[in-house]
Amino acid sequence: MPTISNKADSMPASPIRKLVPFAEAAKKRGTKIYHLNIGQPDIETPQSFLNAVKTADIKVLEYSHSAGNESYRTKLCNYYKEYTININPNDIIITCGGSEAIEIALMTCFNAGDEIIIPEPFYANYNGFSKAADVIVKPIRSSIETGFALPPIADFEKVITPKTKGIIICNPGNPTGYLYTKEELLALRDLVKKYDLFLLSDEVYREFCYDGKEYISVMHLDGIEENVVLLDSISKRYSACGARIGALISKNKTVMSAALKFAQARLSPPSYGQIGAEAALDTPKSYFEDVKTEYIARRNFVVEALNKMEGVFCPKPSGAFYCIAKLPIDNADKFCQWLLEEFNYNHQTVMLAPATGFYSTPNAGTNEVRIAYVLNLNDLKNAMECLQQALNIYPGKTN
Repeated sequence: MPTISNKADSMPASPIRKLVPFAEAAKKRGTKIYHLNIGQPDIETPQSFLNAVKTADIKVLEYSHSAGNESYRTKLCNYYKEYTININPNDIIITCGGSEAIEIALMTCFNAGDEIIIPEPFYANYNGFSKAADVIVKPIRSSIETGFALPPIADFEKVITPKTKGIIICNPGNPTGYLYTKEELLALRDLVKKYDLFLLSDEVYREFCYDGKEYISVMHLDGIEENVVLLDSISKRYSACGARIGALISKNKTVMSAALKFAQARLSPPSYGQIGAEAALDTPKSYFEDVKTEYIARRNFVVEALNKMEGVFCPKPSGAFYCIAKLPIDNADKFCQWLLEEFNYNHQTVMLAPATGFYSTPNAGTNEVRIAYVLNLNDLKNAMECLQQALNIYPGKTN
C-alpha cells in the first residue's frame, strides 16, 4: 500500500475537534453536552446577511473575481475606515474564511525553512498551516499569571536567527482573550522595523473588546506599512462561521500581487458568502452593542464561577469570547476525554478544549483548558455546575 506524505503524517490534529468521537458516543448514551470547546457562537446571524442570500436573483452561480467581488471589497473599505484603517479595494483579497487568509499569507511571505515567532498559547491552526507551508514555528511563552500579556521583547530577540522572517499575533486573542495594549504593539513595531520582519495580525475579534479598552490594529502602526499583513474573517463578527468569508489585507503591493496568484489557483471565494457578507456590512451598530453586552455578561459569569472553584485560576479576558483556566488536574487531554467518556452529572457534561493543543512547546498547558463562553447564561450556569462536580470527583485531581 502506498504511504502518505511526511507532511500529512506530521500535521497536528485539531485540539478542538479531536474529542468529537467521544462527544458523539456520549450523546448516543443520552448525555447532554455543553459545548464550550469551540468558538461557534449561539448568537443569531444578522437578518441582512440571511435575507440577501435568500433573495439573491441568480440564474447562473458564476465564479467571482479571484480577489473577491469588487463591490464587496469597495464596501469593506468603508467598514475599515470606521476603525481608521485606510485602504483601497486593491489592498484586499477575499478568502475562503480567515483560515485561507492565514494559509495564503504564510505561503506568500515565507520560504520553506523560514521561521515564524508566535506568542503562545496561540490559535492551533497557526501550527497546522505553518507545518503545511514548511515554516518553522518558534514559540514565545506568555503566562497565565500575567493574563497572557505580550512576552518581553527580549524573549523575541533571543530566538531571532537569520532564518526568522516574521511574527504572527492574534488581537484580541484566541485562545486567551487577551487584548494587546498600545505600548505592546509599539514595541512589536520597533522589533519588526529593527529586523525587517513581516508582522501578520489576526484581528477577527475586533468587535469584541471590553471594559473600555481600546482596539489597536497593526494597520495603525506607522513606519511598517510594507511589513504588515492583516488577517480577517466575518465568522465571529456576524456569527456566520459557515459562510467561509475572510480577507487578507496589506498595503505591500508585492505581497498582494503574489498572494493573488494563490487566490487564482483556488479560483474564487464563495459567491453566496460574499453576497451575504456585503449585505451584512449594513448591520446596525445596535446589533454589535447587544452582542457585546451579552458576551460581557457571559464572561463575567464564567470567570467568576471558575475562580470560586477550589484550585482554579482564570484571568479575566478583555476581548474575544474565550478564556484559559488553570485547573487542579494531572493532564488536560485526559481530563477532557474523561468528562465525555466517564463523567456525567444529572445526565449532563461539559466539553472543553485541552490547552495543550494551543502550545507548540512540548508538555505546556497540561493543566489548562480553553473555554469558549458562546452559550446562553442558563447553559453556562449548568456547564459550570458540571465542571465543579467533575473536579470534585476526578481521579487525577491535584492539590
